[in-house]
Amino acid sequence: MTESLPMFPLNTVLFPGVTLPLHVFEDRYRALVHELLRIKDPKKRLFGTVAIREGFEVGERLGGTSAHGGQSLYRIGCLLQLTEVDQNGDGTFDIVAVGRGRLRLDRLDTSGPFLAGEVDLLPDDDAYVAQEVADRAFLTFERYRERLSELHGHEVLEGDLPHDPTYLSWSLAATCLLPLPDRQSLLEAEDTHLRLAMVTKLLRDELRAMTALPSLPAIDVARTGWSPN
Repeated sequence: MTESLPMFPLNTVLFPGVTLPLHVFEDRYRALVHELLRIKDPKKRLFGTVAIREGFEVGERLGGTSAHGGQSLYRIGCLLQLTEVDQNGDGTFDIVAVGRGRLRLDRLDTSGPFLAGEVDLLPDDDAYVAQEVADRAFLTFERYRERLSELHGHEVLEGDLPHDPTYLSWSLAATCLLPLPDRQSLLEAEDTHLRLAMVTKLLRDELRAMTALPSLPAIDVARTGWSPN
C-alpha cells in the first residue's frame, strides 16, 4: 500500500529496532517536527528516512534522476516513530525516534515546507531461520567485538544481543562498524536468513582485514542504540 510520509534523509542507514537521537535545526525539518506534533496519537507520529549516497551534495535526487541539486538518495529506507521531543529556546528540537519497519521510497515531493515521500511499507520478514545460521552470526560478532576491544584498548560494542533471529539480524546490522554501502545492502536484504549470512560474511572480511592490517576501522563506534520496543 502506497502512502505519503514526511521524509528526513540522513547520512546514515537506520534499521528497525534502532533508537536514534537527532538535533533538528534546519527549517524544513523543524517544520516536519511541528507537523508530527499536531498528531494527537503518539503512535501515529511516523516519518521516513532514507540514506544519502556518499559523495553527493545536498539537493534532491532519487533513483539516479536529479530533481533539484545533486543529492542522491537510496530508495530502501526505514519507517520511524517520533517518541521523544524537547524544544529548545532557539526553535531547534532534540528528538528521539525508533525504527518501526522498512519502506521503499517511490517519489519525493520537495514543494512543501518539508520533504514528503510516496512510500510503500515493506512487510516484516517472518520466514523460518535455522538456528545454526543465527548461532554462526552471533559467534562471529563475538570474535569481531573481542578484536575491536583489543584494538581500542577497552571494551566496545558492549551489551546483550537479542535471541530472536530477526531482531538479532537488525541488531548486528546496526551495531557493526561497516561502510554505508554495506549497511544499505543489509537493510535491503530480502529476509532474515540472507541478512544473517551477509553480516556474517562482512564481519569475517573485517576480521581478516584487521588481522592483515591491525589498525582501527575508519568508522568510529556507532552512537545509535538498539531497542526491540
